[in-house]
Order: sequence, then C-alpha cells, then structure tokens
Amino acid sequence: MSDQHLGSTLDDFLHEEGLYNAAKMEAATRVISWQIAEEMRKKGITKQEMANLMHTSRTQVDRIVKARGNVTIETLQRAAAIIGRELRLELV
Repeated sequence: MSDQHLGSTLDDFLHEEGLYNAAKMEAATRVISWQIAEEMRKKGITKQEMANLMHTSRTQVDRIVKARGNVTIETLQRAAAIIGRELRLELV
C-alpha cells in the first residue's frame, strides 16, 4: 500500500492540493471571528447591540461572529473598534 501523503505535513498536503491559501484565510477569519465573539461576550454586548453600534443588521453580525459569508476587512475593523480592539494585518 503506497500513499503519497504518508508522512507529509498538513501544509505539504494543502500546498499539493492547491488549498493552502484558502485554508489559511479560512482559519484566520475563524480566529478573528471567535475573538470578536469572545470580546462581545466578556463585555456583555449582544448581537443586536453590536448591530446597532455598527449601523448594520443582526444578520451581518451573525456572519461576522460565525465566520460565514464574505466578511470584508473593513467590517472586521469596525467590529474590532467597537469592542475596543484593533485588527492588525501585515505582510510577512
């Protein structure tokens, strides 16, 4: 039994399958969304309150905290600012 991926890393596999960048972006978005949701919880901010503060809908806040749909960097920055945090992006 020969498996070309046996012993390779997840990163190697994702690169070989052409999925690395998409997986990395998805992971980063989920972490940021989780952090926003956690800060909201700590500060006692409901989704409806967050929506009001962001001048958007509760549905949009659901997309942010559940990492669903195409949430823009601008939207994440606005959400971060409301909860007293800063979103940082950098090229490395």
